[in-house]
Amino acid sequence: MRDISAKHRIWGWWWFDWASQPYNTLLITFIFGPYVVSVVGDGSQAQAIWGYGIAAAGVLLALVAPLLGAVADKSGKRMGFVWFFSLLYVIGAAGLWWSAPADFDIVQVMIFFCIGLVGMEFATIFTNAMMPDLAPREELGKLSGTGWAWGYVGGVVALILMLALLAEGDNGKTLIGMDPLFGLDAETREGTRFVGPFTAMWYILFMLPFFWWVREPKKPDAISVGAAMRGAWPELKTTLQSLPRDRSLFSFLGASMFYRDALNGVYTFGGIYAAGVLEWTVVDVGVFGILAAITGAIFAFLGGKADSRFGPKPVIMFNVMVLTLVALAIVFVSREMVFGIAVDETSSLPDITFYVLGALIGAAGGSLQAASRTMMVRQGDNEKMTEGFGLYALSGKATAFIAPLLIAVVTDLTDSQQWGILPVAGLFLIGLILLMFVNPEGRAEP
Repeated sequence: MRDISAKHRIWGWWWFDWASQPYNTLLITFIFGPYVVSVVGDGSQAQAIWGYGIAAAGVLLALVAPLLGAVADKSGKRMGFVWFFSLLYVIGAAGLWWSAPADFDIVQVMIFFCIGLVGMEFATIFTNAMMPDLAPREELGKLSGTGWAWGYVGGVVALILMLALLAEGDNGKTLIGMDPLFGLDAETREGTRFVGPFTAMWYILFMLPFFWWVREPKKPDAISVGAAMRGAWPELKTTLQSLPRDRSLFSFLGASMFYRDALNGVYTFGGIYAAGVLEWTVVDVGVFGILAAITGAIFAFLGGKADSRFGPKPVIMFNVMVLTLVALAIVFVSREMVFGIAVDETSSLPDITFYVLGALIGAAGGSLQAASRTMMVRQGDNEKMTEGFGLYALSGKATAFIAPLLIAVVTDLTDSQQWGILPVAGLFLIGLILLMFVNPEGRAEP
């Protein structure tokens, strides 16, 4: 086997964040989500459909993630799971090409979207569980923050390429005024729909360094995957039964369950909200995405440094407070009014305000997620780290349907995209309260 240095293993691990980020940036938030709004033609209806689809994927993730994590820990086969779920990522993303406006099938579109989403989320669980093998405890904050920042940079680069070269605006031209590349037909939105295959190809290309450099340590007591599957449930059941007695871990999982669900709600519906309420085009939303991703990259990196110096808990709490205020502010921004002040329909104030809020979402969200990843390592058991990140995924996905479902239901009841976002602020507040019971040091090192 090739001798791979610790530095190269870290570099390889960082490339996963770069490779996988476009699913969030391009498909969930800034390109494909707003495209669905434009095709469906009704912002409230599209927001509700999007919410129900993502909620269904979240339920599947919640049910399966901890069990597969336990299987990976007992078998020592994390990398095999990364390969499998990477395949789902590619299939799901590429399948979004078949979403032409003339024969748009929302059920088919959501099936492909959710296949890719499941692939991305599960691949993330298994790669995150590799963190303790890459660096000492005191360096994990910088490791996680730099990786998350690198992912945001990848998202920005991918978004710029899509907007400049492929995604067409209302005039049929890209952001820089050219026809979509490769002769893609702007009339049938081929430039925008190419975001699916583009995301799939991006992932394939940039996962090569990960698979080349990252190696899973040999597990001396590893058993076969079949045996691991037979023994995983009894062990996981014991873990779940004892979880409430581990106050710090239990509180952190509960807190992250709410604040990450709220954050995903903001990410998922931010572009749809802007398209429906502010009447932004795909290109407008894309520019907004670039700004949010840039601030996300900068503050994920800075947050990683703060994490290594002060620990992840204060970083998490500060950013949850910022996001709570931002979620409340979003509700009071529309084309006609900004924070209770009426504006002319030609005013740029609503757009500028939403750009500022987007920058804050990117900054706080990037730092929050990087620090949360570090906190999970502190709270988890090194011998069961993949199972721990499976529980972390469970805490993020067991109620992953709550934010999309609440947004969908409130949007339906009020017929207002603005009021539909309001439940997000409440979820952030619940997470903030539960964080007070978390031990910042987590488990003692073995």
